[in-house]
Amino acid sequence: MNLLQYVNPLQGTASTYEYSNGNTLPLVARPFGMAAWSAQTQEAGGGWFFHPSHRRFEGIRLTHQPSPWIGDYGHLTLLPQTGPLAIAAAQRSSSFRPEEMLVQPDYFRIRLRRYETLLELTPTERCASIRMTFGRGEAGRVIIAPFAGESSFQIDTSGGRMTGYTRANSGGVPSNYAMYFVLEWDCDTDAEGSGLFDQYFEPSPDLSGTGERFGAYIGLRPPESGQVNLRIGTSFISIEQAEVNLAREIGTSSFDEVRVEAAGVWNGMLNRIQVEDRNEERIRTFYTCMYRVCLFPRVWHEFTAGEEMVHYSPYNGKVTAGPMYCDNGFWDTFRTSYPLFSLLFPSRLGEILESYVNAYKEGGWMPKWSSPGERSAMPGTLIDAVFADAYVKGIEGFDVEAAYEGLLKHALQAAEDPQLGRKGYAAYEQYGYLPADQFHESVSNTLDYVYGDFCIAQLAQGLGKEEQYKLFISRAANYTKLLDPSTGFMRAKKADGSWAEGFDPVEWGGAYCEGSAWQCSWAVPHDVMGLAQAMGGKDALLARLDELMTAKPVFRVGSYGFEIHEMSEMAAVDFGQCAISNQPSFHIPYLFTALGYPERTRYWTSRLARELFSAAEDGLPGDEDNGSLCAWYIFTSLGMYPLCPGVPEYVIGRPLYDRITVQLESGKQIMIEAEGDSAENQPADPDTVSLISLNGQPHHSLFFSHNQLTAGALIQHKLSDTPDHHASDAKKLPYSLSFQR
Repeated sequence: MNLLQYVNPLQGTASTYEYSNGNTLPLVARPFGMAAWSAQTQEAGGGWFFHPSHRRFEGIRLTHQPSPWIGDYGHLTLLPQTGPLAIAAAQRSSSFRPEEMLVQPDYFRIRLRRYETLLELTPTERCASIRMTFGRGEAGRVIIAPFAGESSFQIDTSGGRMTGYTRANSGGVPSNYAMYFVLEWDCDTDAEGSGLFDQYFEPSPDLSGTGERFGAYIGLRPPESGQVNLRIGTSFISIEQAEVNLAREIGTSSFDEVRVEAAGVWNGMLNRIQVEDRNEERIRTFYTCMYRVCLFPRVWHEFTAGEEMVHYSPYNGKVTAGPMYCDNGFWDTFRTSYPLFSLLFPSRLGEILESYVNAYKEGGWMPKWSSPGERSAMPGTLIDAVFADAYVKGIEGFDVEAAYEGLLKHALQAAEDPQLGRKGYAAYEQYGYLPADQFHESVSNTLDYVYGDFCIAQLAQGLGKEEQYKLFISRAANYTKLLDPSTGFMRAKKADGSWAEGFDPVEWGGAYCEGSAWQCSWAVPHDVMGLAQAMGGKDALLARLDELMTAKPVFRVGSYGFEIHEMSEMAAVDFGQCAISNQPSFHIPYLFTALGYPERTRYWTSRLARELFSAAEDGLPGDEDNGSLCAWYIFTSLGMYPLCPGVPEYVIGRPLYDRITVQLESGKQIMIEAEGDSAENQPADPDTVSLISLNGQPHHSLFFSHNQLTAGALIQHKLSDTPDHHASDAKKLPYSLSFQR
């Protein structure tokens, strides 16, 4: 089935520094591909270098940027040009008509009005095939413009090829890092019209050189048809490896053959889930979100001429055997992306996890935010959950003992480098929490460490490490140290045990990361019932969650000192203090199910998904973040959610589509049918219930186990006026540490 027709890579690109509708890029790439390509419309925008409202095109950009907040590396732009030489981005840019730019996962096309030239590109995993059609019947050129950092070029005008490298980056790289490339073209070269330019965009006739932000321009003599084919290969290992990649991935294939292959690979990925629905726009939303889920983490390993898998390590600068994946923030992706991989791509997930084991072996610590090496953004060490979830689900293909060793290290040792391991480890060990008078974002970090300890405990138990299991499972209850029963929120606590003064539940920052007490107090997915008990009982937590979903979306900027975009996005919609635009709120609407009130979960999740997600340029409620937000939509569409990664369960929600078929890697299927219970039939209130059957039998539990799904399953939802009284039966509820079933 051709599902590419439903994908819109422009989804979420109508974003700015001040307000995110996704903060995405319109990436043309293979699934999880090392090399991605995007239109560049404003170099001066920094991380926001494309916006759909712009009408000037500065080049097709080779990009590895996972987020505008992290920045790009190994990046450069290519632009066909006719007429006088113009080099700087603003000077060389060409107008275009929006209807004359086509962006698909497998194909990019744009007609440049200034140069009367058609530019097309189709990607492979590490390379790209490019076609330029010059329409003026005159000589043309291609501009290759890197960014800040040393770059080097060697132009072979007689051989029709160029080699070089760029060291452009935004951090997280060893000193010997470079992105190498080889570019080849199939027409005669105008040697006199070729040369280099420096960082000040001054051209020279030199055909080789190295310097700060050196770039190149290559004079081309197109044939009568005006069509010139180029091929570019990239590598993080060497120019020779870039040549190997180009030969392996494109070889003698034509542009159209590469495009057919790219489309086939994408359709294979998208067809892992087939949705049927009466509303085509919802189908577009679904498959556009699927596309985004399949972009990150990014492949970083390569294959030698002898087919050996090797990678340049962004952790120690050496070329090493084995897999490597980069460009991922685990604080974002542990919640949704990796649990989805465990269902859809278990073999790839095993390879990804082995790459993180390699990262530990090469850098000495498990990664927290890799791009390509450690960037140390966001709280916690939530790779804990990624490994634990895969382990308890039986994912194979990675060294479990080495993974456990790496997790154990940051859980039991302080790192000398503050970018590595757990910030404030000694204090956490001493107090069981991070004191707010010593550490920023103390509540968010503490809760993430506590949950991380629970996850490590799952590995310890499975590996027979009984004493370590007892240690970590006891630490998994430390969240109670920050819960203030008098307010019903997690609060900043000082080293002397007193609460920090001036508490305001709508004030952002300080002890909380990208939120306030309203968003950040519920990061206890492993013990929802224990949290309820500590708050005074299930009814108390239920009332607080009801209040959260219906409160005014107000905030105070707090320690941020200005309005960050996450505040703006929450305030822009009427879902109370549930900022689904950001990760700390992802699980909040599913907490109702964990308490035994699935009707409320179904009501709120279907509204959130239906009202705030689309395939449009402004189609996401906040930062998409490496597939995590779109994976939330995918899970919500399936009518289930991984509330607690590290526990092989999915709490039950409400499917958004009439019929969904999940094609498992094993050849089995998960069939999900919504009889009168899809988003087309929006319930009028949160008291409308749904009866569920599994494989033809009534299913009263409020969760599915991973094994129930991977064995193949038929799940049917049907609207009913008769409640199933879930709240009164603890055995039907999802896992909670304090209430073992």
